[in-house]
Amino acid sequence: MNNNGLTGKDAGIAYPTIESLIGMTPLVRLQRMGSRDRNNVLLLKLEGQNPAGSVKDRPALSMIQRAEESGRIKPGDTLIEATSGNTGIALAMVAAIRGYRMVLIMPDHMSHERKAAMSAYGAELVLVSKEEGMEGARDLALAMEARGEGLVLNQFANSDNPFAHVQGTGPEIWQQTQGQVTHFISAMGTTGTIMGTSEYLKSQSPSIEIIGLQPADGASIPGIRRWPKEYLPAIYDAARVDRVMDIAQASAEVTMRRLAKEEGIFCGVSSGGAVSAALELDQQVRNATIVTIICDRGDRYLSTGVFES
Repeated sequence: MNNNGLTGKDAGIAYPTIESLIGMTPLVRLQRMGSRDRNNVLLLKLEGQNPAGSVKDRPALSMIQRAEESGRIKPGDTLIEATSGNTGIALAMVAAIRGYRMVLIMPDHMSHERKAAMSAYGAELVLVSKEEGMEGARDLALAMEARGEGLVLNQFANSDNPFAHVQGTGPEIWQQTQGQVTHFISAMGTTGTIMGTSEYLKSQSPSIEIIGLQPADGASIPGIRRWPKEYLPAIYDAARVDRVMDIAQASAEVTMRRLAKEEGIFCGVSSGGAVSAALELDQQVRNATIVTIICDRGDRYLSTGVFES
């Protein structure tokens, strides 16, 4: 209330809501890591700046908002989703904003911080074993929906997931680089980020190279998956990815720690993997503008010990 006794709305002040802060994340340049003699620019899009702390804020809002617009859901309904962490946190936040009961299913070996964040937003957690993994979580979500226990948003098959990046992430990168981006690198989990961003960037310049990342054999990196064929996300279109690179566990973790210590960028393991791919690409090209997604913040991995070299 202002000094005249008027509320902000009555006084003509347009205050933002929390969901209006999703998107328009900063794009920053690496200062110490990378080559010095190849005239490349390595840029990181800091998606951890979103209000719930990850790139998944974008599709979480998109999936719920567009489901409302189509009449599929209404406030008070129960929503169900399988998640490895970031999507669940983001959905829990959006559900809290818009008045939904949120049930999240995840493997029990995910970090304590992720589980605590979901619970803090009021979501109910259902855990499956590490052995069942995300495949088991996805199966259970669909089984619960079949029993009438709620609606599955299904980030793996929901076109409103990549739509968020066609509308937001892609245009932002194009504008922030003034159309100079030559390479785009993203981890592939649900594949929503790379599908939507690729669609937009390729519409602006078909020569932009889109590079997706999957874990190397034996690697277990939260947020990056090598899906069995029967679980490959329905939203994935291989034609939108020019190259797929395998990321080793050690490379992802070492690069993640280097980013914190050498660049002051505190991020998660999948982001370390994405930057390690960018550094490898940096040795292969010249005069390039390489954009990499930093999908979340490092604080939600502290309890796992990955920052202890």
